[in-house]
Amino acid sequence: MRRRGWWMGLGAAVLTAGLGLACVWSQGRAPPPARPSSLPGATVEPDTLRANVRMLSETFHPRDASHPENLERVAAWLEDHLARAGGQVESQPVHAGGREYRNLIARFGPEDGERLIIGAHYDSAHGTPGADDNASGVAGLLELAVLLGRKPPPLRVDLVAYTLEEPPWFSTRDMGSAVHARSLKDAGVKVRAMLALEMLGTFSDAPDSQDYPLPVLHLRYPDTGHFIGVVGTRGDGGLTDAVAEAMRAGSPLPVESLVAPPSLPGVGLSDHASFWEQGYRAVMVTDTAFFRNPRYHTAGDTWDTLDYARMAQAIQGVYAAVWTLAGSPLPGE
Repeated sequence: MRRRGWWMGLGAAVLTAGLGLACVWSQGRAPPPARPSSLPGATVEPDTLRANVRMLSETFHPRDASHPENLERVAAWLEDHLARAGGQVESQPVHAGGREYRNLIARFGPEDGERLIIGAHYDSAHGTPGADDNASGVAGLLELAVLLGRKPPPLRVDLVAYTLEEPPWFSTRDMGSAVHARSLKDAGVKVRAMLALEMLGTFSDAPDSQDYPLPVLHLRYPDTGHFIGVVGTRGDGGLTDAVAEAMRAGSPLPVESLVAPPSLPGVGLSDHASFWEQGYRAVMVTDTAFFRNPRYHTAGDTWDTLDYARMAQAIQGVYAAVWTLAGSPLPGE
C-alpha cells in the first residue's frame, strides 16, 4: 500500500460535510447470503503465518522493483506453495521499465464460469522488510490456498499474488493488479467479486491506537486498533456488507466496514482499485495500514511486530467470506 498525504485536518471535516457524509460505516445492516453451516478445515495456524511472513520479509528482502531477481525468487517460492496446496497455477507476465515480472494465479474449483478473485501483492516498498505491507497478506493467501485445496469451492476461486503494487509502478498501467484486471475485462470474464488482502497483521488494544482519514470518523469508530476493516465503495451491490457479515460469522475478530468514495485518503490505495477501474466489484480487507501501524513503509516493519493470533482470525473470516460469495450470488445479480 502506498501512503499519500492523508491528514486533512479541519479542511477534511469541511469536505466531509460537503460530501453529505458520503462515508458509511456499516455494522450489520443487511444479512448476507447464507454461508455453509460448517467450514471444513478452517483452522489457520499462527505459527505457519509467522514462518511465512519471516521468510518473505527476511530471506527475500528486499522485494522492491529495483531487485527483480529477488521478486523472481519470491514468485518461484509462491508458485511451489500454491501448486502443493492443490492450485492450478499459471504465471502472467508483467512488463515494466524494460524488465519482466510476473503475477501468480492459482485456480481452485471449476475451470470455467464466473469467478471470485482474492489477491495480495508480494512486493514491498523500497528499503523496507514489508512484513505487514504486505507479507501478511501473502501469508494469508497461502493459508487460503491450503484451505481451498482441502475442500474445493463450488465457484472458481483464483488466488492471485501480484507484483509491482508499490512505487514506482503504483497506480500505473504496469501495476501487477492493473495488468490482471485489464486482461480479465478484455477477455470478457465475469468476476463476482475481488478481495484485496492489504496488511493483516497489526492490532492493538491501547487507547488512541487507531486513527482515521477524517476527524469526524472518530465519532463513529473505535479508538483502538483491535479490528479488521473491510473497505468498499458505493455501487458495489452489497459486496462490502456481505463480506463484513460473513467475516463476523466466521471469526471472533471484530470487523468494521467502510463504504466511501475512492477519493477518501486510504480507500483506493491497493489492488482492489485496479478492479474498480475496470468496472468490477471489489473490496479491501485491511488492518488500516498507516492509520494504525507506525512502522508503515519503514525499516521497522519486521516480522516480530505482528499479531499472528489475530491475523489467523482475520484469515478465517476471509475464508468464511469466500464460501459465502462462492455459494450464493450477490444481491442484484
